Amino acid sequence: MTQAIEIELPGDLASFKLPEGVAQRLQVLLDKQDEGLALTQEESKEAEGLVDLSEMLSLLRLRAKRAS
Repeated sequence: MTQAIEIELPGDLASFKLPEGVAQRLQVLLDKQDEGLALTQEESKEAEGLVDLSEMLSLLRLRAKRAS
């Protein structure tokens, strides 16, 4: 059985992105990691969550562009 769900996307969904401060924090964590410095367990969880959020927003932007 296949079900289709129709949802209405906000018009500005294509412009969704991480807020500047959040994007900067993610960059700090990624830079630290790239420099060979170990992230704390809390930093690692934070970075993983921010990357997941960024990827989800990218996927939503892509789907919004395809839908329009």
